[in-house]
Amino acid sequence: MNYTVLVVDDSIFHRRRLKEMIEEDARLKVIDAASNGKEAILKAKELSPDIITMDVEMPVLDGISAVKQIMQHQPVPILMFSSLTAEGADQTLDALDAGAVDFLLKEFDNKFNPDKDVGFKLRSKILTLVRKRHTLKRQTRDIAKLKNAPKTFIRAEKTLVTAPVAEPVKIISGVVKSGKTYKCLAIGASTGGPVALQKTLAVLPASFPYPIFLVQHMPGSFTEAFAQRLNQTSNVSVKLAKDGEKVQPGVAYLAPGGRQMLLKGTSSACTIRITDIEDDGRILYKPSVDLTFFDIAKVYGGDVLALILTGMGSDGTEACTRLKRLGATIWAQDEKSSVVYGMPGAVTKAKVAQVNIDLEHISQCIKSEMV
Repeated sequence: MNYTVLVVDDSIFHRRRLKEMIEEDARLKVIDAASNGKEAILKAKELSPDIITMDVEMPVLDGISAVKQIMQHQPVPILMFSSLTAEGADQTLDALDAGAVDFLLKEFDNKFNPDKDVGFKLRSKILTLVRKRHTLKRQTRDIAKLKNAPKTFIRAEKTLVTAPVAEPVKIISGVVKSGKTYKCLAIGASTGGPVALQKTLAVLPASFPYPIFLVQHMPGSFTEAFAQRLNQTSNVSVKLAKDGEKVQPGVAYLAPGGRQMLLKGTSSACTIRITDIEDDGRILYKPSVDLTFFDIAKVYGGDVLALILTGMGSDGTEACTRLKRLGATIWAQDEKSSVVYGMPGAVTKAKVAQVNIDLEHISQCIKSEMV
């Protein structure tokens, strides 16, 4: 099947370069290009592309404003391009809040860029995201509510999506408290995760009694801004994890991008380790859900509720398998509400996740089970 792409960028060079990289895959066709957000809105309506690539900073109308209007009238997957700066991080998070489904760093400024993965990453994300067009409007509306609410409260993996789950998946919208003992909550996410994490944490009370460990695939320059944003929209305290700090109940620790968040000690005296681990070809992500969750298993044993949210690939499945053997509770986001059902699909297909839960109900399920 072939898919159509609308490229939006104010630079002629970037538009041409994107077209070249995208059309290296015969399944993808750039049907047109726009040089600003206003043109993008008109062409999106006229051409109904399967996906849009969108720059942030453009004349006439910026990318974030264009995303808001496009998602309001004709929802379509939008892939943002971001600069590797603090300002770029904030702008990208704003775009994701507005309804964009994912982002890539703008690494193709130099046509002699030796990083051959740039084109692969771009094509991989496009092919994955065009298959997911539902729930976009609802997610945009949900995040708008979070942003307006007062605070009272990357290296790509080769596997784009997992195979369909053979057996019927148990999908729930609520839980009855099991009475199981818990000592921490662990959450892993990738593509679509920034929005999913905001929704998941938003309803948890400030008195949440356990530490929370968050692993989101994200560049290092983005995670500080993302931690601040989560802290603004959550009741619990959210912070970027620091090396050597002691874990406290009721605090959510976000793994820094580009590094690994590990743990040492005991469940009553746990300390965070932020470290660099030599890439031997097996570690696909920095941070890695598997690496963090394996250490969570060592420290907390089976007294864990582990949750795998939307994301590409299968990061987290191996460690969740270990956690389940120790008696941990494993949940996964359901396919319908996931931007990409890779990670939650993998842990479900492996028969590790006990249930799948719609994003709309995850936070309340956590609250019902753990509080």
